[in-house]
Amino acid sequence: ESCNTTITALTEQIEALQGKLQEQGQQYDVLKNSHIRLTAEFDNYRKRTAKEKQDLETIVKRNTIGELLSVVDNFERARNTIKPANDGETAIHKSYQGVYKNLVDSLKRLGVSPMRPEGEPFDPLYHEAMLREYTDEYPEGIIIEELMRGYMIGEQVLRHAMVKVAAPKPTESSENTESSTSDETPSAE
Repeated sequence: ESCNTTITALTEQIEALQGKLQEQGQQYDVLKNSHIRLTAEFDNYRKRTAKEKQDLETIVKRNTIGELLSVVDNFERARNTIKPANDGETAIHKSYQGVYKNLVDSLKRLGVSPMRPEGEPFDPLYHEAMLREYTDEYPEGIIIEELMRGYMIGEQVLRHAMVKVAAPKPTESSENTESSTSDETPSAE
């Protein structure tokens, strides 16, 4: 009988230990899943903050470079309008053109490139139509002239090019139709 009591006691201990083992296994699974979830959340947080930092850097870069474009425009206007008349003026002209070249080279290193829209089809994603010119020399919708240079930074538009776009010359029949319809008065019904 003492053997049976010992066996019963040992069986109860084994069952108790198996219960504790199962409980410990469940706690382990909970902690393991919690660890996996926290690791994934931290990884996502790290990726999100890195992307936010990159986006912020891009915004700051775009805004700063956008402000510098007016300086580039002024240099280009000066180059096109000022014609040095003597050696002193030529020296000054060359000096500020050197500064202009350094500025343009710096912008290139930052990924800024000018658009060259003349002769290309008008695209509102890249161009802003300022004028339409009636002409037979160019097909409709082709950019005839760049009025203000546009710039890209990487694949993004930094500033739209302001352009003059070709439009077909009105034909006499369309002019007559327009004038005859404009002369008509709407009927009151």
